[in-house]
Amino acid sequence: MVDEASAHAPGVEMRPPDGQVFRFDPGALSLELLTTGGPGPFARYEVLHTPADVAAWAAASRLRPVPELAVTDDDVPAVRHLRDALFRLTQARAHAEPLPAADLAVLNAAAAEPPLAPRLTPDGTPSWAPGPATTARLLATVARDAVDLFSGPYAYRIRECAGERCYLLFADTSRPGRRRWCSMERCGNRHKVRTLRARREADHS
Repeated sequence: MVDEASAHAPGVEMRPPDGQVFRFDPGALSLELLTTGGPGPFARYEVLHTPADVAAWAAASRLRPVPELAVTDDDVPAVRHLRDALFRLTQARAHAEPLPAADLAVLNAAAAEPPLAPRLTPDGTPSWAPGPATTARLLATVARDAVDLFSGPYAYRIRECAGERCYLLFADTSRPGRRRWCSMERCGNRHKVRTLRARREADHS
């Protein structure tokens, strides 16, 4: 059973093929979308196949409150299109490479649309404008988050996990700015185990 604190912790629950479940906080809403698949070799991790999949991702993301979305079958490719562009842009930033112009155009086009409209309820809690929200508004919200990330104080703290064969991307929002791993629970712990094993082997050699 997931406790209330874990349920509201930032990030997304990851369930890799090896069976280890861990929580990954990429540091931004836009980077949470990258955990749903990606371009090229990352297409094998695709989880966005239906409108329900898109709605499930939004519900699991850091968007609060969860928006009521009106997603159609035709919207799903648009979500993946923006996601793949964001993936390439984030990889480029993580490796200090030029941002691909075509992907920038995709991002900026999405950001130019009206985003989800927040509102304040009489009891002081946040909400969204009444009625189902379109996927275009969801994508505009994600794209604007990415624009803020790439142009903000964490723009040069976007990194790829240092774990072996781990390609998860994140923005290091920690105060020291020394984050290396997708999660200490996963890749960080594996690194510790490998380091300890290497020391023991060296001591017995």
